[in-house]
Amino acid sequence: MKAAKIFFSIVFLVILASNVRLISHWTESRGVYDDICYLRQAHLFQRFGWQGLDTSLAREDDGYLASKLRSINFENWKDGTKAPCHTQTADGSKWVMTPPPGTGFVLALFPEGFQVIPLYALANAIVAAFALYGLWRAQRPSALALAAAFGAISIYFMINPTKASYSMAPTMVACALAGLLTARLFVDEDRPRLLMLAVVGALLGLSASFRIANVLLSAGYFLFFGVSFLVQRNQKSFLQGLTLGLGFLVGILPVLAANMVNSGNPLVSAYGGPDTQAPSVDLSVLRAYLGDTQFPLILIVCAWTALLWRFAGQSGVKRLALLVTGNLALNLAFFATHPVFTQYYTIPISMLTLWTVLFATVLMREAQGAEADGPRPSEMLSRVPI
Repeated sequence: MKAAKIFFSIVFLVILASNVRLISHWTESRGVYDDICYLRQAHLFQRFGWQGLDTSLAREDDGYLASKLRSINFENWKDGTKAPCHTQTADGSKWVMTPPPGTGFVLALFPEGFQVIPLYALANAIVAAFALYGLWRAQRPSALALAAAFGAISIYFMINPTKASYSMAPTMVACALAGLLTARLFVDEDRPRLLMLAVVGALLGLSASFRIANVLLSAGYFLFFGVSFLVQRNQKSFLQGLTLGLGFLVGILPVLAANMVNSGNPLVSAYGGPDTQAPSVDLSVLRAYLGDTQFPLILIVCAWTALLWRFAGQSGVKRLALLVTGNLALNLAFFATHPVFTQYYTIPISMLTLWTVLFATVLMREAQGAEADGPRPSEMLSRVPI
């Protein structure tokens, strides 16, 4: 087992090194429209501090947006009102950006002109660290095989499809951390649950600051704890749901603040067009997903979740399987009826689910192994009546 862990650790590090080498040659002017908005948000934070939440074009007095648009040969680069991912507010008083502020904030942590490369390199290293953690915690050959396979895939995904949008890099890190904490929440049931629930809720809320669609990552959590309260109707289930909700509210505060500043209402985003259309079944969108690499990944997620439910020896792990099943179903239902297709829309829910079931598999088998070995001498002494 140790030799296999060392071997796959080397494989992970080789993939990571290859990713970083590719990232080091990237350019920030690759012609993707959304990139301009994320970089402009970062520029506003660096220039105005927290007041950079205000993305009004009235603050565009240094020519930053125009220069970025010109660098990608945008036809109307002189006219900010025609800039991509900018829209006019409902009252017509100003033009603002549509994306939430989180991605721009993390980009602002790095020096202007050299933001994307360090962001992706750091995100790759963090995801690789989670993969290594899962690998070295595995105590059974089957768990080790799953950790090795998924670890390699997760690091590779940090290039493709994560490179498609700057918002995906921090999203993938948030999914890995949320997956680990969610697994611990249900596998280690003896640990204090409320504090961990609050952290999970805050993390899920914070993920919406990177991509507004990430708010859906919390849907299954609220469904699970809401149904749990309706079924049990006790103080414990109520406090669990309340704690999750309060943590989520804290995490999503940056989005609410940005909405308030830009649209005048914390619950109204600046998004418009196809992104706000009512759900509908579009066969072309469904065919696009069926022909994309996202589809086999979804099949793997479903199969692994089903196996987790089938072979779970702990009631907590079975409840975890129910949570991730509901979360997966709600997210897939949304994107299957969303009028827009991209190569990364379902990746966050797939990765959140995979990280969760991976850590649940590793920790569950670790716990089962400890039970099979029997209690330690100190534990046996503690059970002797005095």
